[in-house]
Amino acid sequence: MNIGIYGGSFNPVHFGHVGLAKWVIEHTDLDEVWLLVSPNNPLKPAGILAPEEERLAAVREAIKGITGLVASDFEFSLPRPSYTANTLRALQKAYPEHTFTLLIGEDNLAIFDQWREYDFILDHFRLFVYPRHGSESAPLPACIKKARNITFLADAPYFDVSSTQIREKAIRN
Repeated sequence: MNIGIYGGSFNPVHFGHVGLAKWVIEHTDLDEVWLLVSPNNPLKPAGILAPEEERLAAVREAIKGITGLVASDFEFSLPRPSYTANTLRALQKAYPEHTFTLLIGEDNLAIFDQWREYDFILDHFRLFVYPRHGSESAPLPACIKKARNITFLADAPYFDVSSTQIREKAIRN
């Protein structure tokens, strides 16, 4: 099976996450998209995350009944912080029968050379990149410019929502 890995904090999960995952299933060669709930993101400040089990339960509820979407706690049992390269290695070992594609936002391309073992990721996995507002003019690092396994999902819908916006609005109200 071709599996898309859509990792994130999902703090909270929202219609943009679900809508994008559904679009990817409908418009690419992926058989499933696993929404991989990250226990902690090494590029985000600590202390802002809701408990991991609550975030996982919310993702499960948000995708309930949607064919091809899977809520995953795979990273919960891995060493922390959760580095994508380590997760992808562990996924390959646990599921050798699957091919994995990493689904990331366009904003992550500008900082991809800050990811641990980004070269391993680019050498061994496809990347599907979805549009993120404000990322269009960010310069791409050299590693991205020469990568051959990146597909820009230019026709993917843009969802004008972020978990950060939702959390900030909740604080104000």
